[in-house]
Amino acid sequence: MEFNVLESPFKGKTGVARIFNALGYSIDGLKAGWLNEAAFRQVTLLALLGIPCAFLIPGLPHWGRALLIGSHLASMIVELLNSAIEAAVDHTSLERHELAKRAKDLGSAAQLVCLLNLALMWCLVVLG
Repeated sequence: MEFNVLESPFKGKTGVARIFNALGYSIDGLKAGWLNEAAFRQVTLLALLGIPCAFLIPGLPHWGRALLIGSHLASMIVELLNSAIEAAVDHTSLERHELAKRAKDLGSAAQLVCLLNLALMWCLVVLG
């Protein structure tokens, strides 16, 4: 069985050049998230507050710090993915459509679960 797959013309780089290009695209994504997405700014500011606090709490075990930091980073990751879904859906069409709503709602639900996990981790790690 043969598949005819068209590759993106932007996938030409390999090796170290590809790594540097990917790093540039990632930095562009972080900038776009910060400049265009209020929710990303909020979870980033929460992480900038929470991560140092994880280091300042006396007697916190290393695994506890790791859980708190990982939960903050996961929330940032999920918000970036949620924003990417929203941007892709909006690029496709600005008309109301049940599948577009479902895609956006699912992304939002993923972030809600992630934030609930973050709160739970703080409660479990700090309060024991």
